[in-house]
Amino acid sequence: MFPLLSKSARFQKLITNSNEENNDEVHIHDIPGGSAAFEICTKFCYGMTVTLNAYNVVAARCAAEYLEMYETVEKGNLIYKIEVFLNSSIFRSWKDSIIVLQTTKSLLKWSEELKVVSHGIDSIATKASLDTSKVEWSYTYNRKKLPSENSNDPQSNNARKQQLVPKDWWWVEDLCELQLDLYERVITAIIEKGNVSGAVIGEALNAYASRRMPGFNKGEIQGGDIVKNRLLLETILRILPVDMGIASFSFLVKLLRVAIQLECEELERSELIRRIGMCLEEAKVSDLLICAPVGDAILDVDIVQRIVEEFVACDQQVQTDSLLEDEFQEIRSPGMVSDPSKAKVAKLVDGYLAEIACDPNLPVAKFVNLAELVSSFPRASHDGLYRAIDMYLKEHPGISKSERKRICRLMNCRSLSAEACMHAVQNERLPMRVVVQVLFFEQLRTTTSSGGNSTPDHPGSLRSFLPGGSHGSSRSTITNTEEEWDAVGTMEDIKSLKGEVDALKLSGGTGRASSGKDNNSGKGNADNIAASKMKGFMSKKILSKIWSSKEKSVDISSSDTSESPASTVVEETKSTPARSRRHSVS
Repeated sequence: MFPLLSKSARFQKLITNSNEENNDEVHIHDIPGGSAAFEICTKFCYGMTVTLNAYNVVAARCAAEYLEMYETVEKGNLIYKIEVFLNSSIFRSWKDSIIVLQTTKSLLKWSEELKVVSHGIDSIATKASLDTSKVEWSYTYNRKKLPSENSNDPQSNNARKQQLVPKDWWWVEDLCELQLDLYERVITAIIEKGNVSGAVIGEALNAYASRRMPGFNKGEIQGGDIVKNRLLLETILRILPVDMGIASFSFLVKLLRVAIQLECEELERSELIRRIGMCLEEAKVSDLLICAPVGDAILDVDIVQRIVEEFVACDQQVQTDSLLEDEFQEIRSPGMVSDPSKAKVAKLVDGYLAEIACDPNLPVAKFVNLAELVSSFPRASHDGLYRAIDMYLKEHPGISKSERKRICRLMNCRSLSAEACMHAVQNERLPMRVVVQVLFFEQLRTTTSSGGNSTPDHPGSLRSFLPGGSHGSSRSTITNTEEEWDAVGTMEDIKSLKGEVDALKLSGGTGRASSGKDNNSGKGNADNIAASKMKGFMSKKILSKIWSSKEKSVDISSSDTSESPASTVVEETKSTPARSRRHSVS
């Protein structure tokens, strides 16, 4: 009994009290670490060999504190020995520091008071923040050495060190072993040291969420405690730095999917939507395919609209700030949304519209509102938008005439590729007005590419079908009557109309020909004839085909008295260029 009394102040007090009470027994019920920790302490007191490691050192330290094995009781006591072991061995090892921190969970109150937790956190954060050029495997990772690493040659050791030094996020997976509260404190300490990039922090949080929430990578939690998962998600959002570029787009979208599934607070979801909107250009269409939580809808279009609105708002805010800073100088803020970024987002939205177009329960308003958000963004072509519109019209054949008109006006016919034009002119789902616009601009493009330099003079009947006087606007200079948009031609009508346009061979109308080349000798006359025919393009025959279902009569009038369509064309061919005629469609 004397060895215990010589090293433990608590035993001395207990024995003194038991003698006063004439009691030969001493009871210890609440020693931290239990019997195993007490055994370590007693062995030390009796001079027996004690084996300390990362798994039992915390319990032994807490038990020694409980037994008051201080230096004031005896020099070289157990508390001193354990502190030396922790600082010289445990906290110098990367893996041992993590193991020690994990073992503090069962003795958290004692470990906190004895500063074991804080020392462990600081040890881990310091090593994680270490420059990779200074990383040494001997104390950062507990692994067996390879045979080639047993050489004592300094040069070969330096070469191996350069080869084996890990990337910036070498520590990410190891920290996933920590429980949530300790993990939060470690990551916070790493961030506060300021030596680790935000991208690595984002990667660490992504790895932790993937490890702790089964199904997270698929954006769908598979089982588990809902309350626990919600706490984990909220903790990650609280840790995640607010700077742009910290987290990848895919990680943020996965967080949003899980937040919706776990029914997190609106504050958390709104913050995620804001952050996703700021980096929307990084997205893929598949990232935005978020299932609708309730109702008949297949996909959650409202969430995506809010994300796109955040992107647009970010761009507008930056532009406003730049103008306020100096309206006389061109200022490009680092956060300014560039045209290439806008083009990526426009292409992204077009692809998403094609996905949601197949939803039979998707209202026209949601489709149009989302498309209009990026209507001012630059696009290489409108092919993606046309594809989405066509798919929507195919899936929703029963929409009203005004809705069909509204959705078709989203598309700029001038910006369609040749392949898209070929498809559009044979598309019976499109209003005839759109088909005429597509035909005209495709023929005009063909003429321009073949050497024409000016737009041919076309009659008012055709101009009424062209947006903004053929300048590419979605608004016509002539009043767009509902009948013009309502008319949907049959395949026979479309083929007939296409044949008429192809026959005209639209050109610049200048009639230029190279005098030195025989194969171009007739080009000037052909161009002049085509340009003249263009003035009578929309003949009564073609117009009657377009609106035959409406039983709409078409009158072509001029300053002359009544003429047949054929005589009008002949007369126009004979007229001089200075003579002009006005064509009206009633």
